[in-house]
Amino acid sequence: MTYLLILLAVFAAFPLGIEARRKPMSAAARQDASGDFVTLSQGVTHYEWLGPARGPVAVCVHGLTTPSFVWRGLARGLARMGFRVLIYDLYGRGYSDRVQGRQDRVFFLRQLNDLLADQQVNGDITLVGYSMGGAIATTFASAHPDKVRHLILLASAGMGTKAGGLTRLIAKTPVIGDWLMLALFARTHHKTTESERDLPSSVENIVDLQQNELRYRGFIPAVLSSLRGILSEVMNEDHRIIHRAGIPVLAIWGRDDTVIPLTAMGALTEWSRHARQEVIDGAGHGVTYTHTDAVLGAVSDMLRDGVA
Repeated sequence: MTYLLILLAVFAAFPLGIEARRKPMSAAARQDASGDFVTLSQGVTHYEWLGPARGPVAVCVHGLTTPSFVWRGLARGLARMGFRVLIYDLYGRGYSDRVQGRQDRVFFLRQLNDLLADQQVNGDITLVGYSMGGAIATTFASAHPDKVRHLILLASAGMGTKAGGLTRLIAKTPVIGDWLMLALFARTHHKTTESERDLPSSVENIVDLQQNELRYRGFIPAVLSSLRGILSEVMNEDHRIIHRAGIPVLAIWGRDDTVIPLTAMGALTEWSRHARQEVIDGAGHGVTYTHTDAVLGAVSDMLRDGVA
């Protein structure tokens, strides 16, 4: 019986030990990073500006597991269109600090508000959100409608997901869910990203970059915290506020997205009937980097059609 208890204890501690042995995000880890760093009220944030210094500002907010490098192709395209583009790493991802706390709307809005204040960006921004970043961008636009000129949502969360039963169990179950996340997520993330290795991408080596996130301590707990935080929210009232404020909205979806279902289009139509929506054939959830030219074309069309 004693040996069985010892084996159970070792089994229970195994994923915790793996997490503890992962590398910390530190000054040494940040040596080769492009862009800049700033210490905000919650911790260090990695950010980068692209494009002309005097262009209209576009702020890009990335999603759950892929940090700011996801924007490398799209941000260059926006810069060519004349935008001054700000990209940054959400806490728990990329080169930003691994910050404790529930990653809900308050958590993410604090980081974005802090960063914009530090960079002296006061308003009139085009806000671009991808996946979970779409939910963050939506909450910012509803909280600060006077500061947002356009809202562009790419495969946006906040309107429905296709989370499986195990993901729902992990998100809703303390302790056991934490253990399961640490035990299973790395393998799942590696498998999911590896399945996209042969897809076209505007971000060089994106699969390797995505998988590299698993080397750092705090990434997996941050993902879980977001699942329990902002990704548990439905953004219906936020979109109604944005609609009433008259902010032009462009939502772009992948026809073959298995993460955010196309039924989200119907929800957005109900909440914000003037939102412009585009579906890109052949695109999955990685639409931001697999179909970058099509996304840029939709953005260009929106601006050309007089909503600027």
